[in-house]
Amino acid sequence: MNAATRYQSLDVLRGLTVALMIIVNTPGSWSYVYTPLLHAPWHGFTPTDWVFPSFLFVVGNALAFTLPRYEGMGSSAVLAKIGKRTVTIVALGLLLCLLPKLGGPLSDVRLPGVLQRIGLCFGIAALVLHYLSGRGALAVSVVALLGHWLVMALFGDYSLDGNAGRAVDLWVFGSSHLYKGEGIPFDPEGLLGTLPATVNVIGGYFAGRYLRENGATSRTLGVLAAAGVVLSALALLWAPLLPINKKLWTGSYVLFSTGTALLALAALAWVIEVRGAQRWTYFFEVFGKNTLFIYMLSQVAVVALDKTGTYAPLAAALGPIGSPKAASLAFALLFMLACWLVGYWLDKRRIYIKV
Repeated sequence: MNAATRYQSLDVLRGLTVALMIIVNTPGSWSYVYTPLLHAPWHGFTPTDWVFPSFLFVVGNALAFTLPRYEGMGSSAVLAKIGKRTVTIVALGLLLCLLPKLGGPLSDVRLPGVLQRIGLCFGIAALVLHYLSGRGALAVSVVALLGHWLVMALFGDYSLDGNAGRAVDLWVFGSSHLYKGEGIPFDPEGLLGTLPATVNVIGGYFAGRYLRENGATSRTLGVLAAAGVVLSALALLWAPLLPINKKLWTGSYVLFSTGTALLALAALAWVIEVRGAQRWTYFFEVFGKNTLFIYMLSQVAVVALDKTGTYAPLAAALGPIGSPKAASLAFALLFMLACWLVGYWLDKRRIYIKV
């Protein structure tokens, strides 16, 4: 199978994760949100908890198609390409954290964040996969998941205030530079959780490589689906010992989110590549073609609406739609569609903004 073969299902999965990220991040009111559109309060798993790790999974899918291009490069060139992209994504994440603080004190700017984690996970996974090959990456994944579990068990517990990840972040960043949305300084995108989160990227790489090497056949997709079932089952078996927890990014959460992402990819590829049902895919492909730019746009737009005092009035204008939760969801959907229109405009002009 040609390494350059493009699979619409991968673009659709990437676009789907971006669309869902925007929807769950921008409700009309955080006081009125349907439960599936909220993260689990602590232990547990909701559809919203699936979104971020699935984005990391599709980052790994993309690596399966880009890493073969690095094989003829020298080590310094590979390091430069991976390093440049890692630093760029992390820098964009820091910029998003800085924007809401412009004009005010910078002493409490949040330092960890979503893009910071994406950038670090990409960089670590790309280096591991390029220099250690497939078997080495599998070994690193096992060590990462078990090592994270060991650190969590030996140096803390699985509670909000007593987990080892919080202790690491307090020591490295200080309490003023962490997320405060949990009621105390604790960052769900902290340093320690980046280690197991990298395994989501590596899992996506292996899925993408298997698809690239074997083609989107019924047999290939059956193998991916079976792997998804096995990983999900292992996660559930592990959960009594290590709870499925997105905010701690536990190993059981990694296995469950990767397993369900594999099932989603297999289902999409069967519908799109095997059955040829492609008329509906363009909407999500638009998001998938300018992924990071559209996500950045959505975050910058939220800050702009907040700074100008227009976010709440716009959301309130949808009140007559029905219940407060319905109006809140309607705002999120309209906001997502507005971002899509920008992506559509870019795609029609063949403008693709990469980092």
